[in-house]
Amino acid sequence: MKLHSHTITQGRDRAPARAMLKAIGFSDEDLRKPIIGIANTWIETMPCNYNLRELAVHVKEGVRQAGGTPMEFNTIAISDGVTMGTEGMKASLVSRDLIADSIELVARGHMFDGIVALVACDKTIPGAAMALLRLNVPGVILYGGSILPGHYKGRDLTVQDVFEAVGAHAAGKIDDAELLAIENSACPGAGACGGQFTANTMATVMEMIGLSPMGTAAVPQVDAGKAEVARRCGAVVMDAVRNNRCPRDIVTRAAFENAIASVAASGGSTNSVLHLLAMAREAGVELDIEDFQKVSERTPLLVDLKPAGRFVAVDVHYAGGIPVIAQRLVDGGYVDGTAMTVTGRTFAAEAADAKETPGQEVIRPLSNPIKSSGGLVILRGNLAPDGCVMKVTGIERKGQEGPARVFDCEEDAMHAVLEGGIRAGDVIVIRYEGPRGGPGMREMLGVTSAIMGVGLGDSVALITDGRFSGATRGFMAGHIAPEAAVGGPIAAVREGDTISISIEKRTIELKVSEEELRERLAGWKKPAVKYATGVFAKYVKLVSSAAEGAVTG
Repeated sequence: MKLHSHTITQGRDRAPARAMLKAIGFSDEDLRKPIIGIANTWIETMPCNYNLRELAVHVKEGVRQAGGTPMEFNTIAISDGVTMGTEGMKASLVSRDLIADSIELVARGHMFDGIVALVACDKTIPGAAMALLRLNVPGVILYGGSILPGHYKGRDLTVQDVFEAVGAHAAGKIDDAELLAIENSACPGAGACGGQFTANTMATVMEMIGLSPMGTAAVPQVDAGKAEVARRCGAVVMDAVRNNRCPRDIVTRAAFENAIASVAASGGSTNSVLHLLAMAREAGVELDIEDFQKVSERTPLLVDLKPAGRFVAVDVHYAGGIPVIAQRLVDGGYVDGTAMTVTGRTFAAEAADAKETPGQEVIRPLSNPIKSSGGLVILRGNLAPDGCVMKVTGIERKGQEGPARVFDCEEDAMHAVLEGGIRAGDVIVIRYEGPRGGPGMREMLGVTSAIMGVGLGDSVALITDGRFSGATRGFMAGHIAPEAAVGGPIAAVREGDTISISIEKRTIELKVSEEELRERLAGWKKPAVKYATGVFAKYVKLVSSAAEGAVTG
């Protein structure tokens, strides 16, 4: 093997480097072996990534057993659930690109021969994938795993239930004691949010796109079997190093379409659109927002998961895991089974090893889908010339037309919902929350859950240039592009304007004349910069449109 790390560790001139590495326990034998960077997103600010330090121990065992030398390093993570609804949530999407940058920098600096990235909360997963695609050295993504469900009054709970309980409390439907009981019951231990929210959606994507070995992601974080999964990933990365199997060999156009199909089939998060567009840019693969529509249209919704379905994420594990979903998609002809995976085997070969649990109800048979098409819809119109995204899982309405209720930040909209200021039939508009406007394109789980909790979920629509959590449900359109902060048409909406949304026609329209819209936009004034210095100021200068993945490179 020709090893990158030998540039640092071998030869007379590298004696000083070896001296420093020997100071922390590495031997000459260790330094002659392939060096594998273990990129860890462990952090003590959330349950999602809480067990990753322990998991890294087992990854390193697997690397050593397979003949490599692991070197662990840490990067950052921001909790979407903890920061939701606050100024802190603006850091979440920004963190994705910073995670990618930091993994890239450490890997380039230390010339690792391979990487295993330990990920969990939402942005750590695409951030790690983006880094692997930039570096194009053999790499594996290991998802820490979902949290187990909480239990209250005989039903499974996730953090989604707590967010919706806030709205129910505001509407007088539950009292303080019930809200506290739900809060205390929903999250029983370590693991990422427990529905097919963004973390579990992107974990599914990583198996389907080929960067995670199949059968690894669905194992819960606290499951005893996770240690063996971690050791396996250590062995897989060593095999990839020996065979020079690199991420860009795996993550092809066909692999992206396989990944999109998995989002459609599982009712996954709208955030997958942003993240897959960003990954495609790093991979040098052409991918457009309309590709999500094309793949979703032809892919049935097969997996009955929250936020709109019956089951929680760990139920996929008990049903047989993500390989069962993969097998369904191969059998139905909805994916390209010839795509290569990080193990060196094809997608179809990996899926063929699936062991479905008899009688499971989580993953439907092809003969009985939940819907004949997938959960994502791309809308366009004079309000979103560059497109926006809806998740239609669990939605029966085909459209809505109503008066605009306009808010220039999430907090004002949340206040209106909780104080009874929103009526059935309204179309809530939350703007200046896009990549530049936020900055950071905050998720709206607080306000979307409050809408459900107060009982307006069946009668109100919400549109925004911000994002939604994967736990969001209801008639919600996000990622509206161009965003308000760059003078997109959403900036011209006025209180009481009529907005029309049609899922069947895939349109989103402001019911004013073209001339009126042009006049309004001509009179628009760019708002003052919210952050003049620091990371947010840098981000605003660099970030692209949501329709391009909100990338900074």
